[in-house]
Amino acid sequence: MELKTKIHAEDNKQEIQITREFDLPVELLFKAYTEPEIVEQWMGTKVLKLENKQHGGYQFETSDPNGNVVFRAHGTIHDIIPNQQITRTFEMNDAPFPPQFEFLNFEKLTDNTSKLTINVIYKSVDYRDQMLKLPFAQGLNMAHNRLQEVFKN
Repeated sequence: MELKTKIHAEDNKQEIQITREFDLPVELLFKAYTEPEIVEQWMGTKVLKLENKQHGGYQFETSDPNGNVVFRAHGTIHDIIPNQQITRTFEMNDAPFPPQFEFLNFEKLTDNTSKLTINVIYKSVDYRDQMLKLPFAQGLNMAHNRLQEVFKN
């Protein structure tokens, strides 16, 4: 089955581009990235902090059924333009990867469809390539599928 979330990575570059079209108005797509309750539903993680403002911060955490933390990530929101753009850093705790820089662009296609384009810049080509070896594309595609489903109810 073809993944709806596309990841484009050119050889010898330290960035990737992620694109996905949604059957959602751009306002709902943007809410999916900025409202903690919605983020928790599609990401399957707890939102500990989400300050949607310039120089705001965020922190996400996922625990296993026994309550052990298995994933924690955080970052700083550098810029936010409602329904258009979020510029932020992203860093996983207890992982061998340094922070990455992310540019999320939200585009209205029609009244009921929108497109998300995420440009991610890594510290080096090597870090980017290591990230791409993880089941990153499949996980992101599954999360975006859940994002689409959140608004079908």
